[in-house]
Amino acid sequence: MNSFADRVNRRAFLGQSACGLGSLALASLLDPGLLRGGDGGKVQRWKGVINPLHRAPKVKRVIWLYMAGGPSHLETFDYKPTLAKMSGKPMPESITKGQPIAQLQGAKLNCLAPQHDFKKCGKSGQEISSIFPRLAEVADDLAIVRSLHTNAINHDPAHTLMNTGTTISGRPSAGSWVWYGLGSDCENLPGFIVLTSTGASGQQQPIAQRQWHSGFLPGSFQGVHFHSKGDPVLYVKSPDGVSADKQRDIVDASQTLNQLFNERVDDPEIATRISQYEMAFRMQSSVPGLMDLSSESKETLDLYGTKGGDGSFAANCLLARRLAERGVRFIQLYHRDWDHHGGIKNDIQKVAKEVDQAMAALLKDLKRRGLLDSTLVIWGGEFGRTPMAQGNGRDHHIKGFSMWLAGGGIKGGVTYGATDEFGYNAVEKVTHVNDLHATMLHLLGIDHERLTFPTQGRNFRLTDVAGKVIEGVLA
Repeated sequence: MNSFADRVNRRAFLGQSACGLGSLALASLLDPGLLRGGDGGKVQRWKGVINPLHRAPKVKRVIWLYMAGGPSHLETFDYKPTLAKMSGKPMPESITKGQPIAQLQGAKLNCLAPQHDFKKCGKSGQEISSIFPRLAEVADDLAIVRSLHTNAINHDPAHTLMNTGTTISGRPSAGSWVWYGLGSDCENLPGFIVLTSTGASGQQQPIAQRQWHSGFLPGSFQGVHFHSKGDPVLYVKSPDGVSADKQRDIVDASQTLNQLFNERVDDPEIATRISQYEMAFRMQSSVPGLMDLSSESKETLDLYGTKGGDGSFAANCLLARRLAERGVRFIQLYHRDWDHHGGIKNDIQKVAKEVDQAMAALLKDLKRRGLLDSTLVIWGGEFGRTPMAQGNGRDHHIKGFSMWLAGGGIKGGVTYGATDEFGYNAVEKVTHVNDLHATMLHLLGIDHERLTFPTQGRNFRLTDVAGKVIEGVLA
C-alpha cells in the first residue's frame, strides 16, 4: 500500500476507483490527441473541446483592456446634466435609501457634478469625455454600454466576478475558459497571456493572480503573467553554457520519464506537467522574438507613444498587437490607477492620459493590419463610481457603470443602455457581467450555456446560471 501511495496521488486514486465514471471524467479533461506517441514527449497544440464551434465565429481572439480600480462612468462615458445642476445638493433619498454603499454609509450624500466636459465624437456623435481626445478619433468603432451592473461592491470580489462570472473564488477565469474551449492558434506561446502596468498617481489596488487562474480546469489553461520590464517570463533564458540542443535533451528526458509514470497512474496533473514543460521550452525561443521591437517602425512606436520595454500601458498595448499576430487567444492588460476616492478631477485626467493614446493606437493598428475584424477588444473595470461625493472623489458603485467593446461582430458608433438622470441605477437595457461574458463567447462561436465542465456534482460554466447575449451591440 505504501508503494502504491508513492505512485499515485489522491486525485488519481479517486478517479481510477470510480470505474467507468472516472474514465469519463478524465476524458472530459484531456483531448485524446493531446500527447503524440513516439516523438520524444513533444506535445500537440491544444485544439479546444468545442469542435465544431456552436456557431460561425465573428472573432478569433480577445484583447481585454482591464482598468483596475473602478473607473468613474461619470467622468468617462456617461454624462449627466442633471447631476451637474444638482452638484453640492443632497441626492434624492428615494434613490439611495437602503442601497449598498461601500464607504459612504452614514455620510451626508451630496451630488458631485461630472468633473470633465463631454463632447460628441465621430459621425455617430458618441458622447465621450474630453479626457480621452485620442479615443474620440475612433468613436465610430466603439459600442459603449452604459447600463452595466455587478454584485460585489469591494474590489477583490468584484474583480473575481468580472473575471470568472461569480464572486466565489476558485472558479476558472474567462481567459482560461476561452483557451480550454477553443484552443490556441499559437504553437510557441500560451493561449492566455496577462500583462500589467501601474499608473503614476498611486491609487493602485492589488490584483490577485487568481484573477487569471484556471480554477478547476486543468492547470495548463492558467493565464501566464508576462512582466513588462526585464525578462517577461522568469528563467526564460537558458543558463550560461546550456545550448538549445542540450535544453531539448533535458526536456525530452524529463518528458519521457513523466510519460512512463503517467502510463502507470493516469494522472491529469502529470499530463499538465508534460504539456507545460514543452511549452516552457518553446517559449525560450519565441519570447525573445516577441519582445524584440527592432522590426517595428518609428511611426508605429510613435503611434503608441512608447519605445517598448518601459513597463507602461502603451508598451503593453503594442505587445498585445504582437501577441494577437502570433495567434494568442486571450490577452488581458491590467492598468491599475482608477480607485479615485479623492482628487478625482486631476487624478482621472492623469490616468486617462496614460491609456488614451495607446488604446486608440491599438484599435487603429489592428484595423490597418486587418486584425480588428477578427479581434474583440473590451475596455472597462470591475465597477463604477458613485454620483455622490466622497470629499472630492467618488465611492465604489455597482448599480450602473460603463464599458466599451470594439472589433469583429460589434456595431460601432452605438450607445447601448442608460442609467438614470443621476447615473445611479441602470434603467434601460440593464446588462449584467454575465451578459458581457455570454456576448464574448457568442462572438467567438460558443454558446455560453454549452461550454461547461463537470465538477462538484454539476456542470459549471463561465456565466454560472445566468447570462444573455447583448444583441444590441452586435453588427
